[in-house]
Amino acid sequence: MNTTHTTRKVQFTETVLRDANQSLIATRLPYSKFADILPTMDKAGYYSVECWGGAVFDVCLRFLDEDPWQRLRNMRKAMPNSKLQMLLRGQNLLGYKHYPDEIVKMFVEKSVENGIDVIRIFDALNDLRNIETATKTAIKCGATVSGTLSFTQSPVHTLEAFAKQAKEMENMGVATVCVKDMAGVMTPQEAYELIGAIKSEIKLPVVLHTHCTTGMAFMTYLKAIEAGVDVIDTSSSCFSGGTSQPATETLNYALKQLGYETGLDDAVLKEVNDFFKPIRDSYIADGTLNPKMMATDTDALNYKVPGGMLSNLVSQLKAQNAMDKFEEVLIETPKVRADLGYPPLVTPMSQMVGVQATNNVLSGERYKNISKEVKAYCRGEYGTSPAPINPEVMKMALGDEKPVEGRYADTLEPVFEKTKKELEGIAKNDEDVLSYILFPQVTEKYFAARKAKEEKVVKYTITPVEE
Repeated sequence: MNTTHTTRKVQFTETVLRDANQSLIATRLPYSKFADILPTMDKAGYYSVECWGGAVFDVCLRFLDEDPWQRLRNMRKAMPNSKLQMLLRGQNLLGYKHYPDEIVKMFVEKSVENGIDVIRIFDALNDLRNIETATKTAIKCGATVSGTLSFTQSPVHTLEAFAKQAKEMENMGVATVCVKDMAGVMTPQEAYELIGAIKSEIKLPVVLHTHCTTGMAFMTYLKAIEAGVDVIDTSSSCFSGGTSQPATETLNYALKQLGYETGLDDAVLKEVNDFFKPIRDSYIADGTLNPKMMATDTDALNYKVPGGMLSNLVSQLKAQNAMDKFEEVLIETPKVRADLGYPPLVTPMSQMVGVQATNNVLSGERYKNISKEVKAYCRGEYGTSPAPINPEVMKMALGDEKPVEGRYADTLEPVFEKTKKELEGIAKNDEDVLSYILFPQVTEKYFAARKAKEEKVVKYTITPVEE
């Protein structure tokens, strides 16, 4: 056995409660389905458990009839020994537009107060001005901040550019730097070179996140580990592979044999996986888990389409009875991305690019219908694009309107107190108000459903019982 690496520890972030199920089943995993396994997961020895943020917040309110804040409090109570981790989109928080600094600060404070330990903060464009407020607030609240680089390949995304940004993040005071390969397109060689370049530039632990979409993730992780990566993202094996992360058990087994220390308990990992297997099978049976999402698709090496975006495109085209246009939309996606200045395909940019590519294909004319989000992006409401936007697209999107100068969030007025007043008698706490600010229509429906449920309970409670 090769025991060259006995002195080095490689730690694991478990993603089954967030990104793994987000990528495979569009986050349709209610708390009730996994509540019973949380005390067991708490004993596994993970570096962290990624369980909140991303699309979880939106889906809880929109589809699962759950309060995302209560879900977090429940997980905190059930896993007192684990570091609970969330994914935060900087100035976008968990929504799809930028919010004023007061909302960003309050949302981060409440996330930590309700149980989050590790906040992975990224900006879809790697515009670091957009992660400053969230980062400073999280550090002040005592959270572990993982400054995150959205990995992508383009003429402007070079090793030097990424390493320089990692250094800027270190200067901002983050605790770790994460490289987020949301499309699973990072090759083993790119991982080796990029992790090496970042490691030579900073003294902080480095985390790598990828997906199995293209089939390269296991090899990519091994080369990244050789280059010195400290933490990797994996998922319990029955929710691994395809558009999800590589399997926790497989990498734990392989790395231990290579002589690395992982800190994971094999028996607990098996118990966790055995618990999730029937859940996975039920989602396959009812059609929520499309077998396509579990397969390897090397086309993503050309299209650079991340897992969550891929599953969203499938459901979008299905809803419009246009699955025959799937290939065309995939071919159009990198063209739209180039026109928009090579934004990394991560939320919300992945949705914008995907919707625009779909519009271009379904309308039969490119940019005939430009989404309001793409117009906002062209105005500079999401930050500075990595490369200049195609001037023709700019003209079609904005006409003679001038783009925003400086950081867009600086132009936004505070809204919390005004919204709180509007929700008097409806919102029960500040968390409710924040939910409404992020997703007004969805939260309004959730409030109405909650009220109806409470009234029903009260009605039954006061019914006199016959002796």
